[in-house]
Amino acid sequence: MSSVLRPSTFYPILSLRITSVSSRMLASQVAPLRTPVPPTLLTFEDPRAFQAKSWWELTRALGVFRLCSFPVLVNHCGKLMSFTRTILGKRAFAMALRPFVYAQFVAGETEEEIAESMEKMSSLGLRPMLAVPIEEDLGESTGEQRYDDNLASMLECVRMSHHNTWSKDPMMQLKITALVSPELCVKLTCLLQEQQYDLNLLVKAMDGEVIVFPGLSESENTHFLYGLRRLNEIGEASINKVRVLVDAEYTYMNPALSLITMAMMKKFNQDGAWIWNTYQCYLKESRDLLLDAVRLSVEQSFCLGVKLVRGAYMDKERKLADKEGRADPVHQSWEYTNDCYNGSLEIMLNLISQHPQRYKIIVATHNEESVRKAVTRSGMKLCKSTQQGFSVYKSVPYGSVDDTLPYLVRRAQENRTVLQGIRKERDLLRQELRRRVREKITGAK
Repeated sequence: MSSVLRPSTFYPILSLRITSVSSRMLASQVAPLRTPVPPTLLTFEDPRAFQAKSWWELTRALGVFRLCSFPVLVNHCGKLMSFTRTILGKRAFAMALRPFVYAQFVAGETEEEIAESMEKMSSLGLRPMLAVPIEEDLGESTGEQRYDDNLASMLECVRMSHHNTWSKDPMMQLKITALVSPELCVKLTCLLQEQQYDLNLLVKAMDGEVIVFPGLSESENTHFLYGLRRLNEIGEASINKVRVLVDAEYTYMNPALSLITMAMMKKFNQDGAWIWNTYQCYLKESRDLLLDAVRLSVEQSFCLGVKLVRGAYMDKERKLADKEGRADPVHQSWEYTNDCYNGSLEIMLNLISQHPQRYKIIVATHNEESVRKAVTRSGMKLCKSTQQGFSVYKSVPYGSVDDTLPYLVRRAQENRTVLQGIRKERDLLRQELRRRVREKITGAK
């Protein structure tokens, strides 16, 4: 399959156009390329972005972000939380965390709580991108019943995203390792180095045909078939309703994840981009992978949705490469990663310019330069992104304290560098608090 996903040649670049831009988190919008917008019209310095937050929410955010800026706390937060839960007990621990870390990052547990959070987000001009906090890594697989339960949770996420009025163009996140075991994904990745898997076979397996995939044992093949059928249910439920953004994970399983995602695109993206793949620009191979995906979408005649990220697994990837004695897959510097990200963004902006319905991109970044580039390039004039003609999405997990905390711990540890650098957001929160204090004292707004 490496020859299917990773060709040595690239077809002439199609002209496409931007469907999405991102401000702090995620943003999406279809808009024609017009006269470039002066970057000075885009500002990230306006504390009024937090004007809808209560005093408590502002104070809580400042406190949580301050704690997240200490590497020692982030590195050991999982152990600290486990110890605290042991001391307090499960119920008291959940009650203690709910008003603080949980409320800061999680939409809620019940549909009513989630709806309340989403309505507040919508009032700020933000569109929610629901994330089911389910994933697995090597050694965490628990059997088919667990994956079936995960499927039910994913289908419920599709239902909530579609039937509520939070967003005109709803999106949700999906981790394939919630439905297919990481061990199988690693096995497939190894096999893809030696042989190719026909996307048509994966599509047939999604449709219920019994396919025998080369290189897999009988039990592995059976599990793969079950996994593909589960993913097919997600695709059937979401097409023409909710855009499903498949997350990239670690390099030791990403080729398998891309194989599965491309098969889903081939089946469900004939008339629009409903299944999207993620490209991690901190990896040296990311731009080649993006170009390969564009070529494959031309060959196989499907629409391509791209979620462009810098990436979150840098530390683990480097340690693993060093342990295994292989080349570091990560760019050697932040500048190289930025160049890769902005170069990949430029590719997609050019591609989308002529075929906006067949190629889409969502710019998932905290980096202001990349946001300015996307906004300027797409010709959108704005001072406040959510109020000036394009949509900003924010990724939001939901679920119980027990379900979401492991997910939050992983995200915090993967994004420790970003968390240490959110000084501007803390400054804006402080400015908004000071503005309110002055308003209380002087009576002037």
